Amino acid sequence: MKARLKLLLREALERLHRDGVIPEVPGRIQVERARDPGHGDFATNLALMLAKPAGRKPRELAEALAAALPAAPEVERVEVAGPGFLNFFLAPAAFQAVVREVLEAGRYYGRSELGGGRRIQVEFVSANPTGPLHVGHGRGAAYGATVADLLSAVGYEVHREYYVNDAGRQMDILATSVWLRYLELCGEEVAFPENGYQGDYVWDIAAALHRENGEAMRKPWDEVARGLPPDAPAGDKEAHIDALIGRARTLLRDDQYRLVFDVALNYILDDIREDLEQFGVIYDEWFSERALVDSGAVLKAIERLQKAGHTYEKDGAIWFRSSDFGDEKDRVLVRENGQTTYFASDIAYHMNKLERGFERVIDVWGADHHGYVPRVKAALKALGDDPGRLDVLLVQFAVLYRGGQKVQMSTRSGEFVTLRQLRKEVGTDAARFFYVMRKCEQHLDFDLDLARRQSNDNPVYYVQYAHARVCSVFRQLEEKGLAHDRERGLAALDRLTESHEMDLLRELSRFPEVVESAALQHEPHQLAQYLRELATAFHTYYNAHTFIVDDDVLRDARLALIDAARQVLANGLGLLGVSAPERM
Repeated sequence: MKARLKLLLREALERLHRDGVIPEVPGRIQVERARDPGHGDFATNLALMLAKPAGRKPRELAEALAAALPAAPEVERVEVAGPGFLNFFLAPAAFQAVVREVLEAGRYYGRSELGGGRRIQVEFVSANPTGPLHVGHGRGAAYGATVADLLSAVGYEVHREYYVNDAGRQMDILATSVWLRYLELCGEEVAFPENGYQGDYVWDIAAALHRENGEAMRKPWDEVARGLPPDAPAGDKEAHIDALIGRARTLLRDDQYRLVFDVALNYILDDIREDLEQFGVIYDEWFSERALVDSGAVLKAIERLQKAGHTYEKDGAIWFRSSDFGDEKDRVLVRENGQTTYFASDIAYHMNKLERGFERVIDVWGADHHGYVPRVKAALKALGDDPGRLDVLLVQFAVLYRGGQKVQMSTRSGEFVTLRQLRKEVGTDAARFFYVMRKCEQHLDFDLDLARRQSNDNPVYYVQYAHARVCSVFRQLEEKGLAHDRERGLAALDRLTESHEMDLLRELSRFPEVVESAALQHEPHQLAQYLRELATAFHTYYNAHTFIVDDDVLRDARLALIDAARQVLANGLGLLGVSAPERM
């Protein structure tokens, strides 16, 4: 309906331009839904925007605009309000027509070609494969997947990607942790490092390694620990774990160390992949950091920065002059020991993204990475790329509550709630819906008890119940030996004049606008909120009126209306990765 009103306004503006009332027709015409029903259904501030260049009072210009509008059956009346707003009151037929539109479009209702097939990459989750996904990762997964689906729904070609950090220090800590647990299974008495990974999953990987290789990689603990710097609390835990990694590499040599490393990596990566698939999150590509390093892309990125004069050497390290491009300080690219930093890999990865031809790239990161944004954008600018092509969306972690008490979590100690545990406790539907109910940058308190509750207090249950209720009406119809004549119902939509019917029709007409806004603003919570409002409109209608009435024409019209509501509920829930059950 917005598009139709914009066309009418453009015709009116062109008429005013021909008559010399306004100097030119603006390229952009803004029409918004009225917040107060007393102010009509839609409103525009065009007269306020054009008053100054036209040299006229806004209200006078609004009256001229209203008089120039062509007649349209959808518009019942137009009023000039306040300092110069134009309020549109639509005829009931304009809303009644949405029922046919929904039912004819089916699962495509709400979708558009706005994006024109332009390519966007969305990279999300990308958790280090050093342990199972926890509930914090779950929010990034739900948010990223929904942003990708929304962008796809409005016509963008979306590439969903997981960046696998399968190189670097954290993976070495994991591999060493697994090997130490393996030594314990071999009968060695190991002093496990303070900074090692201590979760039960490390034992599981070590057990698999032991089953497949026996004691082929066993080394005496005395030989492993000899001469190592002390661990915490007496010493430096970071220096201790780094020395342990070096000792593991030396004793196992490249082939055995790589075996331990790959067993750990593949075990956890397979677990992450399965977890995300069960959560309804599917990727187009799992991009390997190790492959990026092995291809020489990291060194290529560093060389490009060096040739452009954006690096310098200090204390044996190579630094990027990121402060010249808006970062708070310069950053290390190559450490004094010759090892490239994670940041260097990240520069190469983003360079690779843009080289693959994506018009825009979207990174979904945890909010604790906020300081990383300026340095990545600085690197892109220094490389000669447009940093405006990169959007970084920061997601706050979710805080779990059970029985009113906060659930404590610590990733390194292994004391955390995994995404898999959350799914088992509340279900995928509740988890996906709850995760996107708030803006991504807002803290989310996840009430486990509420998510399990089968009541109207539970927002996902409330929305799904609306869909199931419509399905139950059609089952009742069949049980009564009646059939729904859709075409007869569509021909009688003018019978839908009750206030509850008009409220529901208005909600249905909003859906395409909500999808577009949620997609372009990267705000899935807009869709979640809309579905709750649509469910409220339906439940209110359900409680106030009977659908299976004796008047067969009115019955078919009402059934067509609630069938449209069922379709929109299913479409919206589908975009959130939530099912639309027929029975509850």
